[in-house]
Amino acid sequence: MSKPIKIINDGTQIIEREMTDEEFKQWQTDNANAAKAKQEAQAKREAALSKLALLGLDSDDLKALGL
Repeated sequence: MSKPIKIINDGTQIIEREMTDEEFKQWQTDNANAAKAKQEAQAKREAALSKLALLGLDSDDLKALGL
């Protein structure tokens, strides 16, 4: 499998090259961390919406609140 292309703009030219092994590992780590953070944020949002529902707020109330 080929690695993603890295684009470097040094102000005078644009260089496109394949990521090094180190850059690729960091890219994979960053993507995994971002996916995990997104899942955690979604879980927190769902928990908060469940708590609001327990307080008696319905979907129309949540829409009015911008949720």
